[in-house]
Amino acid sequence: MSPATAVAPASPEALLQTSRAFDMAFAPGPACASQARRTTRAFLRLWNVNGELAENIVLAVSELVTNAFEHGTGDMGLRVWYPGDELRIEVTDDNPAPAELRVAGSEAVSGRGLFLVAVLARNWGVSADGRTTWCVFRVPAGRP
Repeated sequence: MSPATAVAPASPEALLQTSRAFDMAFAPGPACASQARRTTRAFLRLWNVNGELAENIVLAVSELVTNAFEHGTGDMGLRVWYPGDELRIEVTDDNPAPAELRVAGSEAVSGRGLFLVAVLARNWGVSADGRTTWCVFRVPAGRP
């Protein structure tokens, strides 16, 4: 059994006929961020979101999933949806302590993930229960 499961419409044709979204569930593990990046890239290609914007979205997914793996508890979930001119990313785990933006020292080897998300995304935040960290990217008009 795979440590990650992607739930999506059965075919690309079905995807195009439904809202543009996917969900993944992860058992915590070191491969979860790479699986999330691969899946996100594949869906972004289907949705014709590419270039620097796609790379920034993939980086945000990677940082949020890594943060949940390192600081969260229990299984994790990733949801990405793109209903119109915005693309929203949510990463959920069972830890009720909310993710916090912090300042990493110049010698620190980690601790910059939420800072990167805050810089790249249009907006970001944490749900009221502290279990979901989310961010939103604006997708310029003219994309299908």
